[in-house]
Amino acid sequence: MEIEKSLFDNLQEFFGFDTFKGDQEAIITNLLNKKDTFVIMPTGGGKSICYQLPALMSEGTAIVISPLIALMKNQVDQLRAFGGTDSIAHFLNSSLNKGDITRVKQDVSSGKTKLLYVAPESLAKEENVQFLRQIKVSFVAVDEAHCISEWGHDFRPEYRKIRQVINGIGEGIPIIALTATATPKVQSDIRKNLQMNDAVLFKSSFNRSNLYYEVRTKKNVIKEIVKFIKSNSGKTGIIYCLSRKKVEEIAEVLNINGIRALPYHAGLDAKTRADTQDKFLMEDVDVIVATIAFGMGIDKPDVRYVIHHDIPKSMEGYYQETGRAGRDGGEGYCLAFYSEKDVEKLTKFMKDKPVSEREIGTQILKEVIDYSESSVCRRKQILHYFGERFDEMGCNNMCDNCRAQKTYFDGEQSLLEVLNFIKNEGGKFDDHHIINVLIGQNNQPISAYKHDQHPLFGKGKENGVNYWNSLIRQAELNDFVKKDIDHYGLLQLTEGGKKYINNPYPLKFILNRPMEKAEDDGGDEVVQGSSALDAELLKMLKELRKKIAKQKSLPPFVIFQDPSLDEMCMLYPITLEELKQVQGVGAGKAVKFGAPFVELIKAYVEEKDIDRPQDLIVKSTANKSALKVSIIQNIDRKIGLEDIASSKGISYEDMLKEVESIVNSGTKLNLSYFVDEMIDQDRQDEVYDYFKTAEVDSIEEALNVLGEADYSFEDIQLMRIKFMSELGN
Repeated sequence: MEIEKSLFDNLQEFFGFDTFKGDQEAIITNLLNKKDTFVIMPTGGGKSICYQLPALMSEGTAIVISPLIALMKNQVDQLRAFGGTDSIAHFLNSSLNKGDITRVKQDVSSGKTKLLYVAPESLAKEENVQFLRQIKVSFVAVDEAHCISEWGHDFRPEYRKIRQVINGIGEGIPIIALTATATPKVQSDIRKNLQMNDAVLFKSSFNRSNLYYEVRTKKNVIKEIVKFIKSNSGKTGIIYCLSRKKVEEIAEVLNINGIRALPYHAGLDAKTRADTQDKFLMEDVDVIVATIAFGMGIDKPDVRYVIHHDIPKSMEGYYQETGRAGRDGGEGYCLAFYSEKDVEKLTKFMKDKPVSEREIGTQILKEVIDYSESSVCRRKQILHYFGERFDEMGCNNMCDNCRAQKTYFDGEQSLLEVLNFIKNEGGKFDDHHIINVLIGQNNQPISAYKHDQHPLFGKGKENGVNYWNSLIRQAELNDFVKKDIDHYGLLQLTEGGKKYINNPYPLKFILNRPMEKAEDDGGDEVVQGSSALDAELLKMLKELRKKIAKQKSLPPFVIFQDPSLDEMCMLYPITLEELKQVQGVGAGKAVKFGAPFVELIKAYVEEKDIDRPQDLIVKSTANKSALKVSIIQNIDRKIGLEDIASSKGISYEDMLKEVESIVNSGTKLNLSYFVDEMIDQDRQDEVYDYFKTAEVDSIEEALNVLGEADYSFEDIQLMRIKFMSELGN
């Protein structure tokens, strides 16, 4: 019970959450008990807390191995905000100079640093290994662990040396490996390579029930994309392309067609890429056209569609990229365009690779081809790829295949022929070879194994390749056969397949539709939100949110997220009290941003003579007034804002927002004791004079005028609070 109690206290104190999500609590307890831990959790499932919280609670420093500099910086910034001090988390990578590195090592040695983020390349450097030997390492977290496996979609050789380096640092250091995508093969690779065969596995479902999946034939693709985006006006999306050239071309076409779009790829300089991400977050641009690099380092919850202009190289890549959509649980439309030419291009890319890598790449690509060409539930196929069984009834028509008209065929006899062939031939052949036998396609491997003399040779010719492809794909999805991935896709019988041979029963299979889909095949249907929503009001609220966001220099979703606006369009709150009961609003946001929203809704309700739902469902919201009272009392006692934030388990930035909210609601606070400690008198006077004459209270505008080199955002925000408190209250 000791761990359990302190776990919840620490969760509340550091991250401000009252409850754990999914397996988080069990994962953290396992790691705190010094046991190796393996976590497979989809994007947005809360992986980071699984190692951040135990690191903050453990003696020593946790080493976090992460592949992307942008991701490291993002997480370190967040941890510093939560922890209240810069020394609590650091990163060690190629972006630091010698002075920076010395500072990091001093903080780690003195025991101030609880998490040290390193790239695998930096970890392997001899001077870093020597340094880490001298400190107390609480555990090692390997983030994006699929990079270990050559079967992963982002193979990195440095990841394969991690175990060796850990052994060089010290004995008995627990490891937690985390990934958002891992097939059974990748899982086994990770365990083997990190020598963590006894690790406890925690695996969450990969099902994202709010995402709608569709694959279309690549015909008039740019026209189709423009049409799709125009029919989803006002929503944000990402388009993925394989080449930089195509990225530039499509971004240009979209802009010509009146769609605000920007390109994003590795050929652009770092500042341009950062500006592009900011514009996307701030909704100054609706669409990003990108190579696969985009979206990994940002967390925009309301991306409403992800389009693949080119079919992706792997199912892992496809799952990660479509996973950028609908992270707030709202609508997410995943549209991919498929053509055999794309497949030929991707196959050419692999020509110069070593044989083993080429074979693996071919297998990975074949999964994407099967997914694209099959008429079976898309969700079932995605989840099967990640080793998860799924009944397609649970898809709820959230993919094009489940919505389409299907052609069924009786497959009992054909399935028995395939299963018996696999059994009698000892599981030595892939689907391509077996289909060639059945349709009578004689080639070198067929004659080499004398399969041109096999009783089945040519027996299934009149059924055609599509029939046999459909049957074998579904035999695999329904667990009659499995691919032996270690041996390049050879088909083998499962227990289910063996039982079926001994005890067959009638079975229906779905025939794959030809890829040339008819124009009226449901291709342009867009998944709509709840029919109860008032679309006209929703548009007005979004425009208001954008206007306020611009004024406050905040991303629109920081004001209110989409689900909150949706609920306003069903409940029509016309007072701040009613607004507080809307999902995701609460007292703080209602006070800070709510007035114009309730005014707009009230005027709209009167004009349209709308009957509002009389009984608003009261949702329990966190009691923020108690927090505000406590902050005011602590400020009266002249306790530093950073210390108050730390004691309340909120970040310094959130602390400033709370204090700002208190001041904006009319309470006068004496903050001089803290401001004097943070900013010298001359700089205080300069900011004060600026705000006296400024036309807007924008912090960015102040930074532009006063100089970013001399002031931080927080300095200006703090001075703005003092200014408002003294002159406004």
